[in-house]
Amino acid sequence: MRLAQQLFYLNSARRPTQILRRAMLRRAAKQLATYAFDAATARGAAASSTSRTFSSSAAHATTVLCVRKDGEVVVMADGQVTLGSQVIKPNVKKVRRLQGGVVGGFAGATADAFTLFERLEMKLEEHPGQLTRAAVELAKAWRNDKYLRRLEATMVVADKHHTFQITGGGDVIEPHDGVIGIGSGGPYATAAARALVDIDGMDALAIAKKAMNIAADTCVYTNHNFIIESIGPSDEVGGGDAAKKGDEKGGKEKK
Repeated sequence: MRLAQQLFYLNSARRPTQILRRAMLRRAAKQLATYAFDAATARGAAASSTSRTFSSSAAHATTVLCVRKDGEVVVMADGQVTLGSQVIKPNVKKVRRLQGGVVGGFAGATADAFTLFERLEMKLEEHPGQLTRAAVELAKAWRNDKYLRRLEATMVVADKHHTFQITGGGDVIEPHDGVIGIGSGGPYATAAARALVDIDGMDALAIAKKAMNIAADTCVYTNHNFIIESIGPSDEVGGGDAAKKGDEKGGKEKK
């Protein structure tokens, strides 16, 4: 009887301690969960804010226009680089000639764009003379690759037969009228070029120059230092040496 009473009293003395310990553990677990949730929310908000800011700055970087008419293709871009409210450099080259008779231009982060150009050249080596397939393969890799999907840029590429806009969302867009523009001034340049493309006597170069001047006069992120890469009607696919190349400033031809 005495042993049973002693065990009863012992268990009764332990119960409050165990109950208190369990309550403290539950409270600590709730606090840890709250702290973890707040930290995750803060990280997500910071990442989202950074992504929005970077995408916005990338979109305000430039104007690139591609015009195709009567077998001639002209890719023209301005030279301004803007960081926030500052003009960092006025004469950056944002168009370049790739292998296989392909010319291209970019809007967005420079390092990202050159990485994508290198990947596109690799795809062109795998599929020579097939810009359509190379562009699709690049868009697939850009969309699915863990590293490439972080790159922030938009590309316009063209050869003698096709023009494409390639984005990180997996889009490969070919314009129906041979006119496409990207960047902050892209909509202005595209609208102007489409208004001029049906005018007799204006070739692709004249249309691109006029449209880019309108965009530069309208968009604060675009200047008049134009760089041109072109493919003429007589150029062969893969014949990059025969293609014409120009450097335009203020919309006037160098003499």
